[in-house]
This record gives sequence, C-alpha cells and structure tokens, in this order.
Amino acid sequence: MPKKLLLLPPLNPYSAFRAPRAHPAAPPAMNAARTGYRVFSANSTAACTELAKRITERLGAELGKSVVYQETNGETRVEIKESVRGQDIFIIQTIPRDVNTAVMELLIMAYALKTSCARNIIGVIPYFPYSKQSKMRKRGSIVCKLLASMLAKAGLTHIITMDLHQKEIQGFFSFPVDNLRASPFLLQYIQEEIPNYRNAVIVAKSPDAAKRAQSYAERLRLGLAVIHGEAQCTELDMDDGRHSPPMVKNATVHPGLELPLMMAKEKPPITVVGDVGGRIAIIVDDIIDDVESFVAAAEILKERGAYKIYVMATHGILSAEAPRLIEESSIDEVVVTNTVPHEIQKLQCPKIKTVDISLILSEAIRRIHNGESMAYLFRNITVDD
Repeated sequence: MPKKLLLLPPLNPYSAFRAPRAHPAAPPAMNAARTGYRVFSANSTAACTELAKRITERLGAELGKSVVYQETNGETRVEIKESVRGQDIFIIQTIPRDVNTAVMELLIMAYALKTSCARNIIGVIPYFPYSKQSKMRKRGSIVCKLLASMLAKAGLTHIITMDLHQKEIQGFFSFPVDNLRASPFLLQYIQEEIPNYRNAVIVAKSPDAAKRAQSYAERLRLGLAVIHGEAQCTELDMDDGRHSPPMVKNATVHPGLELPLMMAKEKPPITVVGDVGGRIAIIVDDIIDDVESFVAAAEILKERGAYKIYVMATHGILSAEAPRLIEESSIDEVVVTNTVPHEIQKLQCPKIKTVDISLILSEAIRRIHNGESMAYLFRNITVDD
C-alpha cells in the first residue's frame, strides 16, 4: 500500500525570530517620543537660554539636547544629540547684541533638524531681527525679506514672534507667522505696579507711534498725548530709492516734460499735543534701542509739567550707552519684556524693569503642537494693536 503523506502547515520563516511578549515599559519622560515634540535653544550663550528654560518649565518638558558653539575661526557649529525623526521641533532663539551670529545659529540648527527628518520646524523668535529694515531705502535692500527667504530655505515651516516692527512683515514669509502681542502684560503692569495710574496719560513720542498709544489709552480709559516736531523719529523721512539714477546738474530735460517740484519738508517746532501737566506720563513703543529720542521726549514732558515718566516697550535692546543715559535722564522707570536678554543692562541701571512673557509663548507652542486654534491668544486684538 502506498504511504500516506502527512501534510504540515506551511512554515513561517520568521517564526523562529519572533520576539517574546514585551512587558509594559515605564511611562516615558515628558519630552520623550510620546509627546511628539521637542524644544531646543539655538543660542550659544548661557544668558540667552533663560527664556527657553522658562518656557520648558511651563510646558513641563525638558530642553532638547544639542550643542551650539563657535569654532576658533568664527564658524558656527550645531550638533543635535537626540533623535528628532517625525517630531514637531520648536527652536527658541532670543537675539543678543551679536545679531548676525544668532541668525546663523538659527539657520544652521533649522537645517540640521531638517536633514534629521523632523516633521515640522517651528521658530520661536520673540524679537525678529532686521525688522526695521523692512522698507526700501536709497540704493538699499529689504533685508527683512531676505532673512524670511533664508529661514524658509533652511527648513522652517512656521514662526512664532511678538510685536513685529511692521505688521506687513508677515507677508514676506511663505509659511504661517503668528505675531503675538505683549500689550496685555504691559497693561497689567501699569494697572498693578504704577501707583495712581488713573492720573496718567499715554504718550506717543512721535506721530508714527500714535496708533499704539491710542490703543493703550482706550483700553486703560486714559488720555492721549502726542509729541510732534524735531524730536520725532525720522525713519519715514528717509529716501526710498526713487532718486536712482542720481540727479545730474545741467541735465538735459525732455522738451515739454515739466514735473511739479516736491517741496522740502520743514519740521515745526517741537510741541506736545495733549495735556500732561500734573500727570504721570507713560511713553509706549515697540522697541527701545538707542534711547536718545526717549530721553528728549522725557525732558519735554517734564517741561510741560509731567511729574513722573515711564517708558513701556516690548523689546528692550538697550544698545551702547542706553543704561547710562536712562540713569542720568528724567525717566523714572523703563519697563520691557524678556524677549531680548538684558540682565547686564539691569545691573548698570536699576530703573530698568522686566515683564515675563514666557506664559503666552509656551501656550502658543502647546496649541500649535496640539492643532488647537490660536484665536484665544488674540482675544480683543484689533488690526491697529
């Protein structure tokens, strides 16, 4: 009789290598892969990482492991010390005095994360550098637009910033930009830290700052004053490049072409529009860097009868001799946020006070990562704010 064949089930070639059942692992750390995001600091100086530490503390996360340093020849080197594959990466970059080094640190870190297969790379840049160079000048360039293009090329997919010098800068980018506002924190400071603030008047040190000052005055139900004249900022008076090629003496004019002559500007004597006598004057602006215009405004306000003078600004760059000039001026207090590190300036001038804005930045990070609406952070914010 023929032998019967015993049919066996097909052999799985991988059965011998099947891994044993894994035991439940301990819950991962807050900054591990299950959260789906990392927070890095792109600064090579310890003073500039303070804001990043405050933000990560509020998020309950750890700061990402990376090394950012300068080579002996001045080149910037960035090394990412952990896996970022498939993660949402937030790069916090505060801008110190060495602006160009900070920009290169940000660009190189963004590109390093891009080549490490990060899913999204979001730049948290509270003070956006070169924001004052956002308009064409005579034979110049719009450097802010160039920087926006460089950030996109490096791999950034989103930016969180605060109080851009010109809101139109958002149009320079090919990806989303969230322009947060520091005014709620500064308004809270006025209400809680300035005694008898109901007797104050909000002051714009130039007509250019009038909209911002009006917003503060309306929210605090206070009066408004504007300084007009020679002390005003001359940024808008600069040539915009339309005089190229330059004018040539005795140039031949096309017959019949007679263009009307533009009259030269003549600034009126300095004057204060609004009553500041016997009141607290609060000067508001977005950036305080060279303080000569603020010191001059404070002197005028003192002459007009203001008995106490505050300066409120989002970005306290405070370059050069700013601490000394503030200390020797009629300004009683300068209040800025920590978008820019200024601890050294505070040691030089006790009049400088700081308002922490890490709360709104950490909440923006949380909402972007979770795909939540950002509308809550822009409550009651209008176009003019």
